[in-house]
Amino acid sequence: MTGGGGLGPNDSSDPPDRTGDDGATRPVRRLRPGPIGGDMANVLLGLAERLRVPSLRQRYSSTAVLGLFAFVNGLVSIALMSLAALLTGAPFVFPSLGPTAFLLFYTPMLPTASPRNTVLGHAIGAGAGYLALVVFGLTDRPPALVTGVSGQRIGAAALSLGLTAGLMVWCRVPHPPAGATTLIISLGILRDLHDIGVLMLAVVLLVIQGFAINRLAGIPYPTWAPVLPGTGPGEPPERPEPPAPPAAPR
Repeated sequence: MTGGGGLGPNDSSDPPDRTGDDGATRPVRRLRPGPIGGDMANVLLGLAERLRVPSLRQRYSSTAVLGLFAFVNGLVSIALMSLAALLTGAPFVFPSLGPTAFLLFYTPMLPTASPRNTVLGHAIGAGAGYLALVVFGLTDRPPALVTGVSGQRIGAAALSLGLTAGLMVWCRVPHPPAGATTLIISLGILRDLHDIGVLMLAVVLLVIQGFAINRLAGIPYPTWAPVLPGTGPGEPPERPEPPAPPAAPR
């Protein structure tokens, strides 16, 4: 056991090695939740192994170390966006990027954190938010933080969030942070199409960063669509549910 209650890299519960088609034996390391759930401990373990840091490999599941890793990840993610904003003069930093960044490193293998769900979810949120501005005639009005909340603004916010939630489900691309994106636009904080385009570019850059770090750590983060359970590398296929027993005759 390591500090924080997680499983150590040499724990006896590690899965056995697997023999490939070429006869070579390769270790199989399955993702296991850390002491706070999610896959962050696996990401950190993969980085420790790739960078060959023995001390980090021994303490990768410590809550203190995981908290420090989350702090550094959040700091670097938003710092890169802020640097891009400083160099280009474009608003690359948005509130909804924060929860997206956390998802990409805390639960990277969940469908909600996949590149497809992240990019399309935010695109749906941005489109729904702008459509709500058009419907209620608010495209050239100052944000609600300046003018206060009006009936039109309430209608725009409600319409945008409803559309975002429904469309993400209908399109099967749920990404919860997109709910913040649509409200940022429908409340007038962002209402220029150029700024909305920059928002989407920032989302793509964040996904690229998440892809690079997770793959560096050995996490099979998808290139686009989410990986279904039992279809990832080294994962056994899921067993189908057994048929229900026949009802007893009366």
